[in-house]
Amino acid sequence: MAGKKDAKPNLTPAERVALARHAGRPGTAEFIDALFDDFFEMKGDRLCGEDGSVLGGVAMFHGAPVTVIGHRKGRNLDEHLRYHFGMPSPEGYRKAGRLMAQAEKFQRPVITFIDTPGAYPGLEAEAHGQGDAIARSLARMSRLRVPVISVITGEGGSGGALALAMGNSVLMLENAVYSVLSPEGFAAVLWKDASRSAEASEVMKLTAADLLEMGVIDEIIEEPAGGAHEHPKAVFKKLDSAISRHLQLYEDMNGSALSAHRCKKFAAMGKRYLTNLDIEQDL
Repeated sequence: MAGKKDAKPNLTPAERVALARHAGRPGTAEFIDALFDDFFEMKGDRLCGEDGSVLGGVAMFHGAPVTVIGHRKGRNLDEHLRYHFGMPSPEGYRKAGRLMAQAEKFQRPVITFIDTPGAYPGLEAEAHGQGDAIARSLARMSRLRVPVISVITGEGGSGGALALAMGNSVLMLENAVYSVLSPEGFAAVLWKDASRSAEASEVMKLTAADLLEMGVIDEIIEEPAGGAHEHPKAVFKKLDSAISRHLQLYEDMNGSALSAHRCKKFAAMGKRYLTNLDIEQDL
């Protein structure tokens, strides 16, 4: 699949992390408003309750029905606290799974937007089955018999991000980041010094350009100078075109082929990069 190989190398990884976290950066709600028509939000996991940090529902995309799911951080302090700064509880992942199952039943493509530091780590979340909810989301996404397009729009952290990111195509905004944990967490674990987060950003290979080279993502969506918040309409237009193109790639695939394509894609991630380093044979 086509993709940009160079995404404005004058910015350091740490600067891209800052842009990915910028308070004015478009979130899932803004992407839904800009890209889709007739969005109908659906709530609840049908088990414990509602988690607003995952926004999902049914919408129209260029005249065709789709299911849309994404992380939601909020725009002010009240919303940040209500949505746990975009960190879902198990109820959020179970809601996402319910919407995915519904999408498969009615043969609607699934489009996900990823922007989270990670899953919510609170005691109540653990008591309600956080690990199980994430694992079930991963398992369900891997088996879905409809096309799945995932878009990393801001900060993609750990399994909390991956739980919504197992797409047939994975797109990524130019200044988004995607990694196993935050740079601060990485620095704290590796060097026992969270203040070395900028150094951690350099070695983690978390930028869109790094991830395209490793085969983790399929295409980079360019952003205007200064970040997506500077000219969001330009980003919306480019992303609209990219989603349309990638959906067309899977028009002629049946359910079994779509699931197999997704599993093969994720099993092969990183192999090209490891081969270039001549270490694949050691793994």
